[in-house]
Amino acid sequence: MKVAIYGQYYQNSTEPIIKDIFVFFNKNKVEMVIEADFLNLLYEKKIVAKEYKTFSSYTELDASFDMLISIGGDGTMLRAATLVRDSGIPILGVNAGRLGFLASVQKENIENFLQYVIEKKYSISSRSLLSLQCIPENEDILDLNFAMNEISVSRKDTTSMITIETSLNGEYLNSYWADGLIIATPTGSTGYSLSCGGPILTPDVTSFVITPIAPHNLNARPLVIPDTTEIRLKVSGREEFYLVSLDSRIASVKNESILIIKKNPYKINMVEIPEETFLKTLRNKLLWGEDKRN
Repeated sequence: MKVAIYGQYYQNSTEPIIKDIFVFFNKNKVEMVIEADFLNLLYEKKIVAKEYKTFSSYTELDASFDMLISIGGDGTMLRAATLVRDSGIPILGVNAGRLGFLASVQKENIENFLQYVIEKKYSISSRSLLSLQCIPENEDILDLNFAMNEISVSRKDTTSMITIETSLNGEYLNSYWADGLIIATPTGSTGYSLSCGGPILTPDVTSFVITPIAPHNLNARPLVIPDTTEIRLKVSGREEFYLVSLDSRIASVKNESILIIKKNPYKINMVEIPEETFLKTLRNKLLWGEDKRN
């Protein structure tokens, strides 16, 4: 078995997790290829001493890899998605953060979960992505023009709201007067969109969510649409530029530019361990069922 390892280092929580993963995979003769910057950090922190093969770009991850292990929180998982892209390599997230919905494997009993991995006792959850085209072209968006969680627009360098003219499949929907607008995938429905009042979608739902951020027109509400819909946005405001974010990647875009958002042609495969399902994660993270009356 051959796995890629990518991660972030957090002083208090990550070190024992990293050690457990490396010890387990070495004991079970799993070939590990480590992201170069991450491995250098592990050498610097003296967490590992052995030499390992490395990778630095998505172009080095091919069909010979069985899986990519992401060590960190949900942000690390989103960055891991930019490494696998359209390769189809499944991603397993080991949670070293706090509130997370993507990095599902918890640090407790991590060896038991990794045993499922080497025995291939897991399922694959395919996650839809959003793609973005900007007219005129924006060089910050050309290469990494997709998002696993959400694409959002928001005001820049101003406290004034912006106006987001929105059309679906060529038909005018609404002009949102707001701090911004979020277009979320089912995966991203538990992130930024949820914090702005959007609904939770299960990962297998074939829909996207449009969620306004602090709308001035108070009758504006989150809207669930089919994921086959082409969304067009035109933003105007007092400042010359506004911000567009694709997950954690941010670009500055000129007013009146046209943004075309639609379903990406490929998906990201996520590993789902039998004991760590999406519904269990919802219950644990949102404390459902904790009410003493239940």
